[in-house]
Amino acid sequence: MGDEEQTTNNKVKTVDTNNQQSGKKRKKQKVAIFGNYRNYYTYRIDQGLEEDPRIKIMKKEWFEGKTCLDIGCNSGLITITIAKNFGCQKILGVDIDSARIEDAHWNLRKIVKMSEIKKQHSGDSLSHLFDIVSFKKDNFVQSWSTPGEKYDTILCLSVTKWVHLNWGDEGLITLFSKVWRLLQPGGVFILEPQPWTSYVSNRQVSEVAATNYKKLEIFPENFQEILLDKIGFREIENLSASLSGSKTGFNRPVLALWK
Repeated sequence: MGDEEQTTNNKVKTVDTNNQQSGKKRKKQKVAIFGNYRNYYTYRIDQGLEEDPRIKIMKKEWFEGKTCLDIGCNSGLITITIAKNFGCQKILGVDIDSARIEDAHWNLRKIVKMSEIKKQHSGDSLSHLFDIVSFKKDNFVQSWSTPGEKYDTILCLSVTKWVHLNWGDEGLITLFSKVWRLLQPGGVFILEPQPWTSYVSNRQVSEVAATNYKKLEIFPENFQEILLDKIGFREIENLSASLSGSKTGFNRPVLALWK
């Protein structure tokens, strides 16, 4: 996932954006009903920055030598950067959209290829990333099933709104509960929830979202209490104080929670 628009199938839905009753061909616009925007990172990050500013608030100890999962990985740039910067043992990026998974594989190949070109000057190569980073298309909330598999660190960045609007309060609790079950004891869950104002902006993205929006009884300000008191996380830290470099509208809390 990424950030901005959704409904109940696994594809980016094509919608008609011109209601004029004329003989002209109607223009069509792709709507990312699960927040599965193409080129999401390019409009989220301020120009001039080489990498996503959220990387700067991540701690190496959460990833180095660890088995990690990135839920809603979109085009995989965060997933790949974490593997490159922090030395994961393994990291899997999962997204509901097969097109974004294709983008992620393309980005991985591109980054490794560029490192091979630079290798003749620096001697460094990133070909080992092919052994570390993998991507998978799946619906984490509805169909994800990996019996016995556990992770040391799980990321879920700007995904909760889309889960919430598509599958309601029940879907959100399913997301949090699955993360809890998949984490190793002492594992860390890195969560970036969108604020309620973002829900208001996207509530009409689909009929499903509009219907669910009216029924929601859990709000983003309740997430920390639910995660601690109902799901069972034992500790929480707000990482956002040192976060900068995101464009207006993307200044969101980033939380670290420990099992």
